[in-house]
Amino acid sequence: MAIKIEMPKLSDTMEEGVIASWNVSEGDKVSAGDIIAEVETDKATMEVEAFDEGTVLKILVNEGDAVPLGGLMAVLGEEGEDISDILDGAGSDSSSSKDEVKETESSEKEESTSKSSSGLTSPKSEPSTESDSSATASDNGRIKASPLARNMAEDRGIDLGRVDGSGPGGRIIKADIENYKESAQPAAASASAASFQSLESREVKVSQMRKTIARRLSESKFSNPHFYETIDIDMKAAIAARKSVNEANDVKISFNDIVVKACAIALTRHQAVNSSWHGDIIKEHGDVHVAVAVAIDEGLMTPVIRHTDQKGLAQISSETKELAGLARDRKLQPEQMEGSTFTISNLGMFGIEEFTAIINPPNACILAVGAIRDVPVVENGEVVPGKRMKVTLSSDHRIVDGAKAADFLNTVKNLLENPLSMLL
Repeated sequence: MAIKIEMPKLSDTMEEGVIASWNVSEGDKVSAGDIIAEVETDKATMEVEAFDEGTVLKILVNEGDAVPLGGLMAVLGEEGEDISDILDGAGSDSSSSKDEVKETESSEKEESTSKSSSGLTSPKSEPSTESDSSATASDNGRIKASPLARNMAEDRGIDLGRVDGSGPGGRIIKADIENYKESAQPAAASASAASFQSLESREVKVSQMRKTIARRLSESKFSNPHFYETIDIDMKAAIAARKSVNEANDVKISFNDIVVKACAIALTRHQAVNSSWHGDIIKEHGDVHVAVAVAIDEGLMTPVIRHTDQKGLAQISSETKELAGLARDRKLQPEQMEGSTFTISNLGMFGIEEFTAIINPPNACILAVGAIRDVPVVENGEVVPGKRMKVTLSSDHRIVDGAKAADFLNTVKNLLENPLSMLL
């Protein structure tokens, strides 16, 4: 009996998934538990496994295509089994996709014909080495590559004509781009040519993650009344404390770890900041779960350190490094990004002195952390070298008033200026 492989719900906010890569081809035999595809969701690239064994009778969507939740991706069954009834049911979707492909191919042919007739291209011109290699990896001169692979190749400046495809029918897939190594001679030629070429305009496909970031932050910015407060903090004591801790321990503590710990303690003293808006009620959270923004190519991910107030600096440091690594590899699980009660975004390592951040819903606040600056300060009537850091709290005015936000910031300031108090 034929078995439908449908797009599963891989995260709580997922509405559709993009096929990042197929690990199987039509005719392959699979067993329960085999990973048949990788799907890009709004939060991470997740693996899709087969729950039954059988032969892959039909793959209905290409790499790079978006599939709604519950949408048909492939069909398993016994070799030679009639699945026409299943394909007929999915016919409307597939026919529209084919029409789009035909329309694209038709427009490309028309464009090519138009250029030839207008003299923009010369049929007598000598074919280049690149066009020869492209033809060998294409049908009718078109290189076979998934949309994801094309975008990655454009970002990295890789000529698809030089890449050997390992996908079905020689199709270039994501892994081929990731594993591609340019030979020395073409690289030199490419670098030489690049010095005389201007940048070209291009269209970048919006990833599922970027779509979700755009939607959620737009809702936050325009639905939640933001206001901002900035405070300047003396970091000399924190710098000295960090140096002593790192000299005495194998686990190295970052300044961000110290800020996370200070905020976690402050949140236990200012529960209004550790809250969220729920229409008729404001929920003041009993637990402190701090999310730390991590920058990746597609945008920001916010892994969560749970029960942050109950953890020491070493544990916070270890968890942050582990979660940040998973985030950069797109291996974070949905449960590792859910349930935050407060968020910290730190751009200090990029030299940014001060900025404002958009609240990460459903949090009431987010703290934007700037770089530690070398500045002259006045102490005891004398100008001396100082180490200062600005932090800016973005608050939802429906939940937090200006005085409450200021009290929270002053608590964070006192903790960072007296780091030993965090041990009490």
